[in-house]
Amino acid sequence: MKKAIVLLSGGLDSATVLAIARHQGFETIALTVEYGQRHRVELDAARRIADALQVKHKLVRVPLSDFGGSALTDNLDVPKNRTESEMVEDIPITYVPARNTVMLSLALAFAEVSGAFDIFVGVNAVDYSGYPDCRPEFIEAFEHLANVATKVGVSGEKITIHAPLISMTKAQIIETGLGLGVDYGLTHSCYDPDSTGRACGACDSCQIRSAAFHSLGMDDPVLAHLRL
Repeated sequence: MKKAIVLLSGGLDSATVLAIARHQGFETIALTVEYGQRHRVELDAARRIADALQVKHKLVRVPLSDFGGSALTDNLDVPKNRTESEMVEDIPITYVPARNTVMLSLALAFAEVSGAFDIFVGVNAVDYSGYPDCRPEFIEAFEHLANVATKVGVSGEKITIHAPLISMTKAQIIETGLGLGVDYGLTHSCYDPDSTGRACGACDSCQIRSAAFHSLGMDDPVLAHLRL
């Protein structure tokens, strides 16, 4: 079996991508990055997902919180209850500078030493909050970089960056994952969970995934506590 490194944050998208990579026949190794995120509960979610899908799981620590500059890594308020138009009018304060570049670079290094030529990432350019590192142009540019900046790349092997969700709506992502047996109750996407790790239901991430579930006639399983 061909090996693949899958970036697994613990969220809905990355859980779906992990299921897709396994369905495509790859021997998957999940890589989770602890970068100083305020929503650290997602690290526990990543472990749950990896265990449920029975894949190897590696955690690495790169404290982007040392730089700050984001509501996810600094003492800044997470935007709440924004409208869809407000979400897309500008790059929000929840953008973590260079996060996907750093994470893909770590996945690339891990792939080289693991004998993997395929990397999967759950970026999405449709239902997203305007992050520049979730666009097709970014993935294409990083794949080019991967093939000129590594020993395996210059030795003739092709490194491929897979972003299977990049053109899908959040509802389509959920449908795909459900078809592959993903339990979204194990995931965590909230940017500002409470002290017990429960999703707030009001940040951009919570609202986007909740709306997608509702469009499919379903409730988001991680927001059950808000419906009591």
